[in-house]
Amino acid sequence: MRPVHPTASREPVRIGARLRASRLAQGLTVAQVAESAGLTRGFLSRVERDETSPSVATLITVCQVLSMPVGDLFESVENDVVHLGEAPLINMGGSGLEERLLTPRGQGRVQLLRSTLQPGATGGAEPYTINCDVEVVHVVSGALELRLGNEIQVLEAGDTATFPGREPHTWRNGHDGITEIVWVLVPAAWSGSS
Repeated sequence: MRPVHPTASREPVRIGARLRASRLAQGLTVAQVAESAGLTRGFLSRVERDETSPSVATLITVCQVLSMPVGDLFESVENDVVHLGEAPLINMGGSGLEERLLTPRGQGRVQLLRSTLQPGATGGAEPYTINCDVEVVHVVSGALELRLGNEIQVLEAGDTATFPGREPHTWRNGHDGITEIVWVLVPAAWSGSS
């Protein structure tokens, strides 16, 4: 058997966006970082746009100025994929619907739910609250009657409503067909791990 020699990837290593994000998060300008690192603004700007590659020594210096470990530039991005057909069924209340959790169960920062509402499906006759700061409902198809306080809003396909989750509300599919909606809860109201 002959050995197979590894070959370098033809894909360039993209570090510019992470450098720029770190700089902006600290409220620094290109000029400030460039001066502190002993570089020109133009060179640092090209590095941030991935138009040129800095030497290892230059990269270390820029990372020191930004107080970030060099290794952070090369870490893989956390990416959890939940396929709709494999998303777990959950029950957040209501009747006449099927709900699926589209974010990983342990995700605490945000929660995404997909609900399929049969005609007449409802969140209940009495308003309820969700333990989250912000609740967003987006109508993918069909229509949804959203009741916030004493006000009823009819949301149609493509419409999105944003409101505090702790505000008493309820909803109903008054549409004569199936309605598909997506809920976003920030932070996640339920981890699904218990």
